[in-house]
Amino acid sequence: MEFALIPEGLTAASAGFLLLCSIITSMITASLGAGGGVLLLVLMAFWIPPATIIPVHGMIQLGSNAGRATLTWRHTDWKSIAAFAPGVILGAGLGAWILVDLPAYLWQLTIGLFVLYLCWGPALPRSVFGTTGIFLASALTSFITLFVGATGPLVASFIKQMHTDRFTTVATFATAMTLQHAPKALVFGVAGFMFRDWVLFILAMVACGFAGTWLGLRVLRTMSNRYFSRAFNVLLTLLALRLLWQAGGSAGWW
Repeated sequence: MEFALIPEGLTAASAGFLLLCSIITSMITASLGAGGGVLLLVLMAFWIPPATIIPVHGMIQLGSNAGRATLTWRHTDWKSIAAFAPGVILGAGLGAWILVDLPAYLWQLTIGLFVLYLCWGPALPRSVFGTTGIFLASALTSFITLFVGATGPLVASFIKQMHTDRFTTVATFATAMTLQHAPKALVFGVAGFMFRDWVLFILAMVACGFAGTWLGLRVLRTMSNRYFSRAFNVLLTLLALRLLWQAGGSAGWW
C-alpha cells in the first residue's frame, strides 16, 4: 500500500502553503475562539476539488480540535459535552442515512443569520442551554456539517453564550468540534472516499495545526475575558456576513 506525500492535484508549493495556513488558522482559533476552521476551508477550496474538500477538511479539523482539546481539557465544561455527544450520534446518523444534496444557499443563509442573532440579538433563555437544548443544537449542527463543513461559527456562538471565561469557551468548543468531526471518517469512508490518498497530507496538516494551537494559547493567556468576548463577536460576525454573501451568490441574487 503506497501513500502519497503530496496528493494528486496539489503541488509542493500549494501543499507547503496550506501547511503554513494550518499553523496560522489554528493559532486564530486557539487565541480568538473560532474562525480558523472556516478560513482554512476557504483557502483549501482554491486547490482541492469540491468532492474531496469536506472529508479532508473534516479530518484535519478533527486532529486540530483534538489537539486543542487535549491542551485545554482542564477548562472544558464536561456537563455540556455530556449533553452534546448524543446529539452528534443522532445528527451524523441521520446525515449518513439521508445524504441529501440541498441548495447551499439555504444552509449558508440559515447559519449566517443565526450566528448574527446569537452574537448581537437578545440573549437566549437559560433553559435553551439545558441538556435538551444542547442535545438538539448538537444534533442539528452535526447533521449539517456532513454537507457544508462550516458549522463551527454556529457551534461557537452557541457555546459563547453559555460561558464568559475565555479558556472555558475555547476548551469546550474544541471538544465539541472534535466529537462533531469524528463521525466524518466513518461516514465518508463507507461512502467510498479514499482517505489513503490524503493520509500523509492530513497528518502533516494536523501536526502544523498543533503547533499553531500551542502558539495561539500563549496569545490567549495575554487577553482579558472582556477583550476576548469582543474579538470573538467581531470575528463571528465577519464569518456570518461572509456566509450571507455566499448565500446570495449561490442563489443568484447577485
